[in-house]
Parts: sequence; structure tokens; C-alpha cells
Amino acid sequence: MAHLKSLDLPEPVSREEAAPRPAKSRWWIWLLVLGIVAVGAWYYYAGRSKAQAENSRANAPGGGGGYGQNDGPGFNPIVPVVVATAQHGDVPIYFTGLGTVTAFNTVTVHSRVDGQLVSVAFKEGQFVHQGDVLAQIDPRPFQVVLEQAEGAMAKDQAQRKDAETNFERFKLLFNEGVIPKQQLDTQQAQVGQFDGAIKTDQAMIDSAKLQLSFTHITAPISGRIGLRLVDAGNMVHATDAGGLLVITQLQPISVVFSLPQDQLPQVVAKLRAGGQLPVMAYDRDDTAKIASGTLASIDNQIDTTTGTYKLKAVFSNDNNILFPNQFVNVHLLVDTKRNLTVVPVTAIQRGPQGTYVYAVEHNNVAKIHTVTVAQSTNENAGLSSGLNPGDTVVIDGQDKLQDGSQVNPNFGTPRRAASPNAGPNAGNNPGTPAPNAPPNATAQPSRGATR
Repeated sequence: MAHLKSLDLPEPVSREEAAPRPAKSRWWIWLLVLGIVAVGAWYYYAGRSKAQAENSRANAPGGGGGYGQNDGPGFNPIVPVVVATAQHGDVPIYFTGLGTVTAFNTVTVHSRVDGQLVSVAFKEGQFVHQGDVLAQIDPRPFQVVLEQAEGAMAKDQAQRKDAETNFERFKLLFNEGVIPKQQLDTQQAQVGQFDGAIKTDQAMIDSAKLQLSFTHITAPISGRIGLRLVDAGNMVHATDAGGLLVITQLQPISVVFSLPQDQLPQVVAKLRAGGQLPVMAYDRDDTAKIASGTLASIDNQIDTTTGTYKLKAVFSNDNNILFPNQFVNVHLLVDTKRNLTVVPVTAIQRGPQGTYVYAVEHNNVAKIHTVTVAQSTNENAGLSSGLNPGDTVVIDGQDKLQDGSQVNPNFGTPRRAASPNAGPNAGNNPGTPAPNAPPNATAQPSRGATR
């Protein structure tokens, strides 16, 4: 055991001395960065809130850039609005539908005989009157046929004259007893045969003259000529399918349009009363009136696939503004609501309390008036109660109002979105927007009314 005691063992090393010494901590640098970011964010949001507050005071009615004595909690700002004056008048009831212009008469001119087209006496798009010469077919073959018929008639007339002379001679001989009665009767029958031949010849002459007259092609109606379908020099036939030209009668002209079957009883009642219903044709955008006419007739059945019925209106079309196959918006005036208080349709509001308007009273205070709409169009609404003629109503800016709000009224027209279906209303029910009304034709309940 002595040798164990003499063995030199290494000295124990502590855990702290054995582990490597960590690098010097830098936590204070991260703390400084976070502090700088927090201060910057505070300055940013504080400046933004201050700018928004200043803009709100600057844009407030009557407000300026600084704080004023009216910025307290009970401050009621003056709201700028557009107003109009209620009028006493009548509101028409219109039924509207899409119509197609139809020529009153359309004629495709054909040749009635076969021959060569030697001349054309019209210009494309020309207005012609009934009886005007339009084209000429070579008349020479038909003139020859006429002369042949006249020659045959002259021959038969000469033979009849000879037979009649012999008949007179045979009557003398029969009276003297020279010839029998049978020979006299035979001669008389021969005269009758020549009479029949002459009538046939006359018919042939008339037929030849008629065929000759067909070589002069004339206008069967008055109207406007379309494009030429056949040029001069071509051979034309009576059996040609296309014809020579097409004439459409534009004065007068008709429009065929459709309406829902639910509106049929009211229209029929007006027609049975003996009155003429005015009809107006508007352009495709339904904004400009093109022509005015009257209702002519109603179809005798309802289309089961669409639930509509057809009507026909007649227009004088003196200015030739309506063309066949043109699409128009038709407005049929069926009735008129009279003695109503008329306001712009944008003044009408709807909410839980019903239909109402904002009326500007003394000291420019807006008050809610509950009204009853008797009839409305895309532009105006007729009120039967709730408002008097001469009252001032708000027509724009209602979304910022409450009952009793102070307003700054300005007379003008409301902001309206352009609509392709502007124009008289198609007989809508009282208090409801027109079927073709623009989106803002019937105002929605304002936020102030539902608070």
C-alpha cells in the first residue's frame, strides 16, 4: 500500500473554474432601443389625433380652425341642405313599355311581267307618292302582242260585216220564197259567231294593253324607298322573290308595345269610355321625347309566356323621326291625379314611422311631417295629406338630419344619378318607386329618422 500513497493525483477543479466564462451581457442596449421606439410611436399617434381634431373643427358648419364656444357636448351643428317648395298641381299616371316602330304599310314592288329592266326612275331613300313611275321594262314585245290582237279584231269585224250583208240578202230571198228557212238561219248564226269572235278579240286587245301598262312600274303607296334591289339592264320576272324595291309608309306610322296584363282593365275602361289615350314615344335612354300619338287598338289575346298584351299606337310622324323596326320607350297616359301637393320625389323618406318628409319651418328648423303619397313618378310625388302647398321641404342632405335639426337651406336641385330609364312613371302604386326609376328616385330612411 506504500506505493499507492506515493502516487501523485491531480488536484480537483471547481465547477466554476471548469466551465468557460460567458461573454459580457448587453441587455441594456435592447432596453434603450425599445424605449426609443415607444417614444416615437407616442409622438406619431399624438400628432395624428391632433390633426384629425383640427380638421373636424375646420369642416364643421360655421366652424374654424380653432376651438370655439360651440364645441361643447350639447352643440347642435347647422346642417347645409338643398330644399324645394311644395306646389299645388296634378300628377299624371303613365304605363310604360318597350315598343317597336312598325311601318303603317310596307310594299315590296315586283314586276308583273317578264322583260328587261331598261331604266330606273327613282333614287334610294327617295320619298315618292302613289302613282309615281319607278322603273321601265322594255315595252316592245308587249306592243307587238297588242298590234296582233288589234289585227285579229279588224279581220273578224270585216268578216262579220260580210256575214251581216249576206244575212240581209237572204232575208229578201226568203221572203220571195227563193231559199229555205234553214239557209237563212244558218247565215244568222254565222253573224253571231263573228260577234263572239270580235268580243274575244277585244278581250285580247285589253289584255295586251294591260300587259303593256305593266311595263311602267309605278308606286302603289306613298312612302320612302329603300335600297335598290335590281339594277337597270337585268332581266326581271314576275316570279322573282326579292322584288325590285321596298316602299315603307312613314306618315302615319305605328308603334306596337306591350304592357302587363294587370294593367289591361284600366286601359280597356278608358277606351270604352270613348276617350283617346295619349301615347308618347321616348328614345332608347327614356330621357327625350321623340313623338306624340294616340292609342289605336288592343290585341285580342294575352301572351301566356310573358303575361303581357300588345297595343298599337299611331303617330303622324310629320318630321319622319320614327323609322320602322326602331326600339322606343312608350308612355301611355291613362289617368291624372288632380289637386295634390307636388314635391320632388327625392324629398320622400321612409322609416319605422312610415312615409315622411323634412319640412323647414321658422328659424330654419327641420321638422318631420308624416305624409301620404297618392301618386309618384320618377321626378315628382303627389301628396294627399301631411303637407301644404308653399311649404319648404328638404330634397338633399336628409341623412344628416334629425327632427329639430338646425339647417342652412339652399334652393336647388337634388343630386341624382343618371339613369337610362328616366321619364314618366309606369303607373306605379302610390308610395312605391317607379319600376324604371333610378336607384335614388325613392329616398331611403335617413339615419337621423331612425335614431
